[in-house]
Amino acid sequence: MRIAIVGIQGLPNQYGGFETLSEFLVKYLGKTHEFTVYCSAVDQKEKPERYLGAQLKYYDITSHGGKGILFDCKCLWDAVNGDYDVILVLGFGPGPLMPFLSKKTKNRIILNFGGLDWMRDKWSTNARRVIKMCEKLLVKNSAIIVSDNGKIRDYVQEEYGRDSELIAYGGDQASPLPITEELREKYPFLNGRYAFEVARIQSDNNIEMLMQAFMKAKEMPLVLVGNWKSTEWGRQMKAKYENESPLVLLDAIYDKSILDVLRSNCYLYVHGHSAGGTNPSLCEAMYLGLPILAFSNGYNENTTHHQARYFKDADELCQIVKAITKEELDTMRPLMKHYANEHYRWEGIAKEYERLFLQAANSK
Repeated sequence: MRIAIVGIQGLPNQYGGFETLSEFLVKYLGKTHEFTVYCSAVDQKEKPERYLGAQLKYYDITSHGGKGILFDCKCLWDAVNGDYDVILVLGFGPGPLMPFLSKKTKNRIILNFGGLDWMRDKWSTNARRVIKMCEKLLVKNSAIIVSDNGKIRDYVQEEYGRDSELIAYGGDQASPLPITEELREKYPFLNGRYAFEVARIQSDNNIEMLMQAFMKAKEMPLVLVGNWKSTEWGRQMKAKYENESPLVLLDAIYDKSILDVLRSNCYLYVHGHSAGGTNPSLCEAMYLGLPILAFSNGYNENTTHHQARYFKDADELCQIVKAITKEELDTMRPLMKHYANEHYRWEGIAKEYERLFLQAANSK
């Protein structure tokens, strides 16, 4: 099959969950099927013509903010006019174009819009309305819908009266690695107990809540890795908290081996994400067998199969951090690893998508 992927920043993956999904679909299915991945020439630092065998096609528009919708619409328009058997749309961006496509074209489109992006408080009221409209147009006009979380699947059914396929994300790209002496010198917190999270630095990931909880608990350092410099809010948060104890605020780490050392050796993993479906960083933490404290929003409970510990606010997180025992954490570790092995491995996830690609191609 010839398959186009629309709606991401691009490959190689330098950004987030949909990029990770695209990378592993290409990795596991690229020898059997021909992929074209649409990329932003503005956002991608590297601009190879091919990646893991997939053809990369660039548009000179950013994939973020308001212009991201224009970028996604242009990419989808190019894809529907190309000779593709299937078009995988990731995210809400190309929604405005959907009503103008023919029924034959719509039958080729598989949609995974991720989480409920219109609920994120980083967006203005008007932006939320636009995102919700885009979501509606996509769900109404796509042939097949993928939900990455049971709660998203329930939402699609209740809100739009449509069934969707439940396929999660993988976590087996994360590897447990030992601490090197070089890293021990660079990151002194590796010499003791510490909590860890890697996340985009945005308010709906409850970054400030996590920092306040650990400042109040004073039990161990909280190491937060993220893109602090990317937004004004992130820069303000770092300036406000970077000298507070016991916080360790690190800029985004793109060297996977270093990131894997830092997270795989933590005493506990904290996950503050409040919006979205199944979050890739949570799947990775589970695959590493980390004990997890997660924000209670339904999605995180579903992802961890209700076997982690959950909090609603800074006070509740503080109390958990102060009271949780090593025995509880050690009991959680094999459970997280077990569910990750059962549900969050990319090879199996790629096969599930391949089944849908064949279904869409046959219907065409």
